Amino acid sequence: MLKLLQDEWDGVMLHSFTMRQQLQTARQELSHALYQHDAACRVIARLTKEVTAAREALATLKPQAGIAPAAASTPTVAAAPGGALTAEESMDVDAEAPMEITEEVLEKLQQTSVRLTSERKKRGKKNAEGLATPEEIGTYRQTSTHPGLHSASNPGVLALSVNENMGRVVTGGSDKNVVVFERDTEQVVCTLKGHTKKVTSVAYHTTKNVVFSASPDSTVRMWTVADGRCSHLFKAHDGAVTGLSVHATGDYLLTCSADQHWAFSDIQTGRVLTKVTDASIQDELTCAQFHPDGLIFGTGTKDSTVKMWDLKENANVANMPGHSGPISDIAFSENGFYLATAADDSTVKLWDLRKLENFRTIQLEGRYEVKSLSFDKSGNYLAIGGTDIRVYHCKKQWNHLATLTDHTGPVTGVRFGRSASYLVSSSMDRHVKFYGAQ
Repeated sequence: MLKLLQDEWDGVMLHSFTMRQQLQTARQELSHALYQHDAACRVIARLTKEVTAAREALATLKPQAGIAPAAASTPTVAAAPGGALTAEESMDVDAEAPMEITEEVLEKLQQTSVRLTSERKKRGKKNAEGLATPEEIGTYRQTSTHPGLHSASNPGVLALSVNENMGRVVTGGSDKNVVVFERDTEQVVCTLKGHTKKVTSVAYHTTKNVVFSASPDSTVRMWTVADGRCSHLFKAHDGAVTGLSVHATGDYLLTCSADQHWAFSDIQTGRVLTKVTDASIQDELTCAQFHPDGLIFGTGTKDSTVKMWDLKENANVANMPGHSGPISDIAFSENGFYLATAADDSTVKLWDLRKLENFRTIQLEGRYEVKSLSFDKSGNYLAIGGTDIRVYHCKKQWNHLATLTDHTGPVTGVRFGRSASYLVSSSMDRHVKFYGAQ
C-alpha cells in the first residue's frame, strides 16, 4: 500500500515538474513574441512616417512631372535666426517717428471710397458676366485635393487666401510656413519660412504678387512671391496677431491682436500709421476685415461682440452684440450692405449695415464649429467653413445650395474663385481642396 502511494506521489511530482518546465517555456516564448511585436510596431511606425513623407513629396512634385530640368525650382526662403530679416531684406524705418494718418492718406482713402461706391452703383443689381448660377453651385464636387503643401510632422492648414486674377492661393500652416500654390499648374510656387510660431492668418494682395502672413509670434510679414523675400516685417503688436486685411487701395494693411489693439500700416514703407484700442474693449480681438469701400472696418472680440470702426476718426462707431462665445470670423458682402459674423455658438448672423440690425440668423445643428466665412465677389453667394462647407444664395430666402463633406478635419478656410466658378478650402486634415460644378 505504501509502495503504491509512493509511486503515485512520484508520478504527481514528475507531472508537476513537467508542467513547470512547459510553463517556463511558454513564458519565454510569449516574452519573445511580445518583443518581436514591439519591434514590428516600431518598424511599422517608422515605415508609415517614411511613406507619409514620401507621399507629401510626391504630392508636391507630381505636378512638375515632365517639366524640363531647367524649369525654375520651388524656392524655400528662410528669414534670419529668430524670425528677423537679414540686413539685405530689411528696410530701415524710424522707430521713433510719430504714428499718424496724414491728410494725404485720408484724402486717398476718401477718393478710393467715392470711386468704389460709384462703380458699385453703376453695376447695380446686374450679375457679373459668367457668374455661376445657383444650380451650378448646387452641383459643386471636389475636383482636386493637395495634401503635400505643409509638413506632415506638424499637420494642419490654418489660413487661406486667394488671388482670383492670378489663380493662386496662399496658405499658412501649423508648421510655421507660408505656401503659395498655383491652381492651374497644381504646382507649389514657393514656400516662405521666417515665422517662429504657427501661421494663423494670410492675405494675397489683389493686384500685386505679394502676400501677407500673421502669427502668434506677434509679427506680420510681407513677402514678395517672385523672389520669396520678406520685404517688410511689421511689429505693431505686443501679443498674437489674430487677423489682417488689405485695404482697397492696395497700399495699407489692417491688423488686429490679442493685445486688444488694431493697427493700420503703410505697405510701401512698412511703417505703422496708427495703433488704436478703446475703453470698451475688455478682451482680445480675434479677427478684422475692411468694408469694401475702405472707410470703415469690423473687428471681432473674444467677448462675443463685433465692433465697427471709422478709420478716419479712429473711433468705434457701432457694436453688434448677440453672439455667445468668441467671434471666429466676419465677412462683408461686396455690395457693402451686408455683414456676416460667426462665433463659437454654432450660428452665423447676417447684418444690414444700413440699419445696423440682425435680419437673419443661420442656426447650424449640433455643435457645429464655424471657422471661416466668405462672400463671392458678386455678393450673390456666402460660403461657411467649419465642421463642413456650406454655400448659401444671398437673396431674400438665403437658400442653402450645397454641403461639402470631403474634409476629415475642421475646415479652417474657404474662398470663392473668379465668378464663383470654383471654391477652395483648407483644413486641419492638411488638405487644400478645390471644388467645381459638375
